[in-house]
Amino acid sequence: MSTRQDRLGELIRQEVSSILRARVSDPRIGFVSLTKVKISPDLADASIYVSIYGDEQTKRDSLAGLASATNFIRGELGERIEFRLVPQLRFIRDDSLEKGSQVINLINKLKTNDKNSRTNKRAPKKK
Repeated sequence: MSTRQDRLGELIRQEVSSILRARVSDPRIGFVSLTKVKISPDLADASIYVSIYGDEQTKRDSLAGLASATNFIRGELGERIEFRLVPQLRFIRDDSLEKGSQVINLINKLKTNDKNSRTNKRAPKKK
C-alpha cells in the first residue's frame, strides 16, 4: 500500500512533467525526464529528481533553466492540484539512469568478449 506522500509524489511528477512539456519554453531546458519525487513528511517540500540527456554543459544549463522556472512551475502546480500549501520545489540531478546504462553496456561488452574468447578457443588450429 502506498503512502499519501508516495501518491502525492507521483501526482506531482506527472503534473510537473506535463507543465514542462506544454508550458515551459526555456531553451536551456533540454531533454529531461523526471525519475521520482520525494515529498517531506509535512508535505511542504518536494524534491524532484531529473535525468538529463546530454553533455555536462547541457546538464548544467538544464538545471539552471529548471531552477529559473521553479516559481512558474509551482504556480501552475497549485492551479492543477488542490493543496493547502503548494510544496516548495527543488530539482535534483539524477544520474542513476545514465550510470545504469553504462553498467549494462559494460556487461554486454564483457559477454561479447567472453563469447569471442570461447569461439576462438574452439576454432581448429591451422597448420
